[in-house]
Amino acid sequence: MNSKLFDTVLVANRGEIAVRIIRTLRALGIRSVAVYSDADAQALHVTQADTAVRLGGAPANESYLNINAVIDACKTSGAQAVHPGYGFLSENVEFARALEAAGITFIGPPVDSINLMGDKIRSKNHVQSHQVPVVPGIAEPGLSDEQLLAAASDVGFPLLIKPSAGGGGKGMFAVESVDQLPEALSSARRTALNAFGDDTLFLERLVRNPRHIEVQILADSHGNTVHLGERECSLQRRHQKVIEEAPAPLFENLEHGAQIRERIGASAVAAAQSVGYVGAGTVEFLVSDENPDEFFFMEMNTRLQVEHPVTEEVVRVNGEKLDLVDWQVRIAAGQTLNFTQEQVLLVGHAIEARLYAEDPSAGFLPSVGTVLKVREPVNVRVDSSLREGLEISAHYDPMLAKLIAWGQDRTEALTKLDRALADTVVLGVLTNNEYLRLLLADEQVAAGQLDTNLIARKMDQFTFRTIGPSELALAAQLEYQQVPTLRTPWGVRDGWRAGVHRPIIMHFEVGDTHVQTSLPVGAEPTSIEHAFAPDGTLWLSDQGWSSAFRKLSREEVLERQLASLAKESGTYSPDVQTPMPGTVISVQVSDGQQVSAGQVLAIVEAMKMEHQLLAPVDGIVHISALQAGDLVKAKQVIATVEPILETEQEHRA
Repeated sequence: MNSKLFDTVLVANRGEIAVRIIRTLRALGIRSVAVYSDADAQALHVTQADTAVRLGGAPANESYLNINAVIDACKTSGAQAVHPGYGFLSENVEFARALEAAGITFIGPPVDSINLMGDKIRSKNHVQSHQVPVVPGIAEPGLSDEQLLAAASDVGFPLLIKPSAGGGGKGMFAVESVDQLPEALSSARRTALNAFGDDTLFLERLVRNPRHIEVQILADSHGNTVHLGERECSLQRRHQKVIEEAPAPLFENLEHGAQIRERIGASAVAAAQSVGYVGAGTVEFLVSDENPDEFFFMEMNTRLQVEHPVTEEVVRVNGEKLDLVDWQVRIAAGQTLNFTQEQVLLVGHAIEARLYAEDPSAGFLPSVGTVLKVREPVNVRVDSSLREGLEISAHYDPMLAKLIAWGQDRTEALTKLDRALADTVVLGVLTNNEYLRLLLADEQVAAGQLDTNLIARKMDQFTFRTIGPSELALAAQLEYQQVPTLRTPWGVRDGWRAGVHRPIIMHFEVGDTHVQTSLPVGAEPTSIEHAFAPDGTLWLSDQGWSSAFRKLSREEVLERQLASLAKESGTYSPDVQTPMPGTVISVQVSDGQQVSAGQVLAIVEAMKMEHQLLAPVDGIVHISALQAGDLVKAKQVIATVEPILETEQEHRA
């Protein structure tokens, strides 16, 4: 432990992970350097670092993915080492090589380890040769769609398409039959190329109802490697983790769970040692729920994981918690692990929930905007980048914060986490808070009966809070208190007349819905959290639920009433609008082309998610002059579809 640490470390990341790394650097007495894009100039990680350097424009490829800009920032700031966090350049072998060439220490594994484990095909074939079990499938570099189609029958259905590069579930598609495969391969290649710059794919047998178990390892440059127990990350939506915990409930509920933990931990250590791994890393496994003794290597993440805090909360060495970032820095500086595998103990249980800017009730559509009010819980650990006034843009991942609860047992940890989510307030953008609470309340989740398909099965059963009379009355009351002109008959503009009292009627837009209510008489002030945006939109939050109410003008009310009448008469809106700001990934039709209802017209990416824009009816499409890379605004009309009358269809036929 006597090797000298670095004087200055640059954190090549943003958001909550940058804030978390800076916290440890400060504790070590190391000067921290933040980097930022134009969109993050006022972000929390920028203000908390000792100094900050601008990288470039808001798009990630102009800033956080710009290797030359990060290297220049190191030289400008005098940084001797770089911590990449996770995502962005954390597993980019060219970045590691560039740092090495510049004489700057990469706080991560050696280049060769990243290169081998960063490619799922190479890593799978490599660990298999070191007696680590792998999922059956075909994993060879450079396979074309035709070759994958030909090999699919030997792999067997259902199967899983996976990109060789990258992670986080992006580009992964489950395929049930051969007729679904061509389209899925096309989408997987496009997603992989956009996300990782590499569209290489491979196929694996799909293990039904699997458990996702991962093992945290630490390895120094002196030949010492230990594992720090396992995490269970089986609660996923579209291969993206939602809730993570340690230790794994699967093993905790088994009589021989300790023996399986020892075996899977030894496999993780073997996989890491086979590539000369140095630093913190995670080896991920699929474990059969029906046969927990059977587990398969999936991949190794050569970086810190989003869910690393649950390991930090349960691992004890000589009675003390471990700080994984602290050890990453120490190992990169040449220090030796000062403990052995036998000294690693797991104490209690920890569960983490990821708070995202998204709307679960609208298909998890990402939410953008300005954070108006924040209240974070005090009874649990919170890794967060939130602050009032923060702009949540469409350029980056929608994760806002992580809430991590520790308890003597799993039940206590679940209870603490649910209470913490109920106490969390974020106004100005929609979040998945209510969804997380519904998930934690599920009977199977409470019992630890988890698998990676649970959310897909259960999602339709979740009952989200709806806008009812009480919520509308509260919105009306707060709006009335906020706008002085509403308190006079001349300001109301609702047809006031002398004589018989007429109630004040208010109209709101909630999501895409037009609702109305009358101002309650004698309403008492409310304790529910609320905030008004600069445009007048009212945000409410209560026990994890939140919603936005925008008061409509008389003109807007009339417009919506006419639109409603038109809809009832059988007409429809021919306009195809973007759901939120984003970047055009592809345009799949040409102007004047005949299209069918439900046909994909274009694909827009926002917050690392693809959104398909579909034709509302059969007809002729008139599409804007869009091309890949173009930026679009929220509710921007990108196309109109002119319906074809039956007589025209007959003529065209």
